[in-house]
Amino acid sequence: MIGLISGTLVDKQPPQLMVDVGGVAYELEAPMTAFYTLPPIGEKVALYTHLAIREDAHLLYGFSDARQRDLFRTLLKVSGVGPRVGLAILSGLTVDELVGCVSVGDLAQLTRVPGIGRKTAERLLIELRDRLKTAPSEQATSSSAKTPIQDAISALMTLGYKESDASRAVRSIESAEGSAVEALIKEALRVLAKGSA
Repeated sequence: MIGLISGTLVDKQPPQLMVDVGGVAYELEAPMTAFYTLPPIGEKVALYTHLAIREDAHLLYGFSDARQRDLFRTLLKVSGVGPRVGLAILSGLTVDELVGCVSVGDLAQLTRVPGIGRKTAERLLIELRDRLKTAPSEQATSSSAKTPIQDAISALMTLGYKESDASRAVRSIESAEGSAVEALIKEALRVLAKGSA
């Protein structure tokens, strides 16, 4: 299984991109939300990947981070959702938006994603609700290299905040990159307190 590709970005024509790894160029498909984070062509890039093996092809999908890749894999477990639909969903919604959408049962937001009808949206809400409940603990065991930002968001979720609110608060801190987890949590709690005041 190919889990991560790191190399030089050769081409990007949504939904396809190409990465040169030591003289071998890999073709990948990625959601639009991953394209927004890509560097200019010719720059170094690292993408988490999912390899799908079919009778007629080996298809590689690229994602900006492990959470996005893991959510794509979770989507593939939903009946009636294949890679195309999974990419469409993650192109229309960020990870936090999709998790928030599922947690509150927002059918309208899901049906705004091109290619997602009401029946598919209802099935997604039902099946993802149970699957996403176990996601934080799975991520804790599978991702040993969590960043301080991810740790701070997890800590705030433990305190009872929604993931979308916790993520927004932590990422709104100007000095978030490079800050210690404790400092991020304190500052994020101030931001959340102001928001609820």
